[in-house]
Amino acid sequence: MDMNQYLTMFIDESNDHLQSLNENMLQLESNPDDLGIVQIIFRSAHTLKGMAATMGFEDLASLTHQMENVLDLVRNEKLKMQDFIFDTLFKSLDALESMVQDIMQGGEGKADVSSIVASLQAIVRGEGPAAASAQAEVAAGASSGSAVHAGIELDEFQYSVLDQSISEGHKVLYIQVTLREDCQLKAVRAYMVFELLERSGEVVKSHPAVQEIEQGDFERIFSLYYITQKDAQDIEGQIQGVSEIESVMVTALDHESLQQMAQASASVAETAATAAPTAAPGPSSTPSAPAAAPASGKSGDTAASAAKAPARSGGAAANPSRTIRVDIERLDVLMNLFSELLIDRVRLEQLASETNNQALTDTVEHMSRVSSDLQNIVLKLRMVPVDTVFNRFPRMVRDLAKTLDKKIDLVITGADTELDRTVIDEIGDPLVHLLRNSADHGVEPVADRIAAGKPETGTVQLRAFHSGNNVFIEIEDDGRGIIREKVLGNALKKGIVTPAEADAMSDEEVHQLLFAPGFSTAEKISDVSGRGVGLDVVKSKIVSLGGNVTIYSTPGKGTNFSVQLPLTLSIIGAMLIKMGSEKYAIPLSSIVETSAIKRNQIKNVHGSRMIHFRESLIPIISLSQVFEVPDFDEEQEEETEILIIRKGDRLAALTVDDFIGQSEIVIKNLGKYLPAIQGVSGATILGDGQVALIIDANAFIK
Repeated sequence: MDMNQYLTMFIDESNDHLQSLNENMLQLESNPDDLGIVQIIFRSAHTLKGMAATMGFEDLASLTHQMENVLDLVRNEKLKMQDFIFDTLFKSLDALESMVQDIMQGGEGKADVSSIVASLQAIVRGEGPAAASAQAEVAAGASSGSAVHAGIELDEFQYSVLDQSISEGHKVLYIQVTLREDCQLKAVRAYMVFELLERSGEVVKSHPAVQEIEQGDFERIFSLYYITQKDAQDIEGQIQGVSEIESVMVTALDHESLQQMAQASASVAETAATAAPTAAPGPSSTPSAPAAAPASGKSGDTAASAAKAPARSGGAAANPSRTIRVDIERLDVLMNLFSELLIDRVRLEQLASETNNQALTDTVEHMSRVSSDLQNIVLKLRMVPVDTVFNRFPRMVRDLAKTLDKKIDLVITGADTELDRTVIDEIGDPLVHLLRNSADHGVEPVADRIAAGKPETGTVQLRAFHSGNNVFIEIEDDGRGIIREKVLGNALKKGIVTPAEADAMSDEEVHQLLFAPGFSTAEKISDVSGRGVGLDVVKSKIVSLGGNVTIYSTPGKGTNFSVQLPLTLSIIGAMLIKMGSEKYAIPLSSIVETSAIKRNQIKNVHGSRMIHFRESLIPIISLSQVFEVPDFDEEQEEETEILIIRKGDRLAALTVDDFIGQSEIVIKNLGKYLPAIQGVSGATILGDGQVALIIDANAFIK
């Protein structure tokens, strides 16, 4: 048995189930009485639990089982969904996602989820939010007495180290430290405590984990097991000497108390399998049920299809899956092979045109038609709906709204719009930054919106649509808009522009300042924004994908970030041009039109060459001068061919020697050995075997 094959299948299907759980949880939060959605969520959780148990990931299976217990009460109408239950279930999903990520990186999918388990168990017992929270704190080591010890689980090795240390006469201490509420640097204070302890002993296990403590990812309390020769009172006094410590509890352990603590921590994980009073009957109590094993085909089809059905009755069966999973590397190999075939096709077409053999011409024409159909299919294989990126954003915006104490509706349209898989892989992070920016800087707090006469709930629209050979993704909010004076004030303060430059800037140029490195309009640094990292990364990533981003904003009304992206990054339509003896290709997506002008139509405006185009002046650029073409000089021509190119709303004209014609070209990377060339994005092999550079039109419009 190839376990790697099943592991890959498990990871793929687990991610699909987790996405389905997130989507359906968000739907349930909007319709908490819809038991049909609860049934769908329960089935997804049950399948995920069975898959995890089959693969031997017990921590993942155990946590999912605890979620099942809560969902079982809800679907049997013994429990009403409330805000604190939703929050706990969402925390559970986050923990499950972390476990799957750990498995993807070669780990065993283990995590300390004792506090979440305790909260879920408290919900099952019918206890309210306060009790559930208290149970979570107890499990995390946040209260006094013996119950506090249930939070730190010890593996066999750690237990044996502590037990043997007691036998050898060392002191084993359980230490719980509580920081003051007004502590500003939690991670620093915790580091000082750990450094102090490591001078005279060894920390065996901490809760939360050391990495989380170092990152400040914990509340005010952390606890640990410690081996030393010093007395408990001495250690307590030393820790109390650290600034901003509210309280310290140090308990000396013997063999018996250590064993009791180990049993208490183990019981947290065992409760699900042995003592849960509301475990689902039948198969749901048997994690290794064969029906729950990973299956071929698209995972999560039943849950996902039922979630999208118009009527969520909870019982409708989905159509059987007609999809298969294909490794991305195989698609890349297929695309490379077809690229070579396309180059040969163009060569054959040229050879056929140079001979008078009718049979050869007919055969080449037929091959061209077949290969064109094959090209469409190969390109469609690489096309992926943007829904694969969009589907994680509703949950993200929900959590952002809670963090920012705002009310935000995310409206998604055009999620079935398709993009090249390469673009899909890269576009997720830029869209995350733009959405966070809209939620934080765009949508106002509830009080401000009411004062401005707006609905208290802000709206962020995320839409995708095709336009020509491009896909546009727009993020638009109905918030406060971009305040010109505020942006310029920050830019002047940071030295990004001079006062003279600021006065001469158009609104569009001011908007582009948001993409300057280190720029931020946040008044204070938070977990969401304020560090000056984000929009500059967005622009550089989008430009690297051959796209562009434009900002439209009306103060008081809202802001629109419009991202333009190419449909595909491998095979594109291009205009072939000639410059003396050299040939170049320009993507058709960048071209507005072609024309010809006479030399006397070129104007000199403030030292720049310009021409009239549709009642406006646009710059004209000589490609022969940019690329230093040796055997073509446009200055000697009375009439020159030009290309009008576009980047967002801006236009420019490029002078060329002659047009060869349109062609489908295969984009080839220039490789590592050539330095980056200004204005060149790659190369292609033409039908006659010559290499033509592909011109990056965006580089000529600043």
